[in-house]
Amino acid sequence: MRPRHARIRSSALLTAILVCAIVVCTIPASAQTQAPVRILITYHSQTGNTENLAQAVAAGAKDVPGVVVTLAKMADVKDADIATFDGVVVGTPVHWASLSTESRRFLDRLGAGLGVTKVWGDGRTAGVFCTGGNVSSGKEMARLAMMSSLMEMRFIVIGGVDADGFGTLGPSATTGPADPGVSEIELKEGRAFGERFARFTRQFRAGETRK
Repeated sequence: MRPRHARIRSSALLTAILVCAIVVCTIPASAQTQAPVRILITYHSQTGNTENLAQAVAAGAKDVPGVVVTLAKMADVKDADIATFDGVVVGTPVHWASLSTESRRFLDRLGAGLGVTKVWGDGRTAGVFCTGGNVSSGKEMARLAMMSSLMEMRFIVIGGVDADGFGTLGPSATTGPADPGVSEIELKEGRAFGERFARFTRQFRAGETRK
């Protein structure tokens, strides 16, 4: 027969093992794996303005812990990688009061890449941004066109917030001769949108909304 102090140590060890097992079982699977949230920020840019705004959006998203950000031109995004992202942000220049042809082609590729999953964009987030030459050059139309396509793909679409605290369709910049380039205010709005998008995407992912 084992000594009494040996039996006490064995009992204490068994209790500790049981407690650890209970604690591990009560932690959500998402917290145990702690897989990073993957966000794609992709864009088409001819003059560099949309690229500059895309870089600002990416910088804001990278400020959120637990998020891995991929910044890439649309032409560089591989079809095989599309379904691996938890969130997608699409940026376009305005062409004839709408999104560019290249951006439309990417949305077609995005839909095809998600279609094979059978759940499409369920549990995933999406956002949009654009640049245009004039204040009223179709920036709203371009963003709405992209958002409607993303909603048809069953994404959760996240908008932005302007400097006055009002919600927006997403960042935009006026870049024509009267107001060339992307201003610091517009870049700031882009960074704020990126942070907001990444933060909400992480929250949705933590809730395990994707089936």
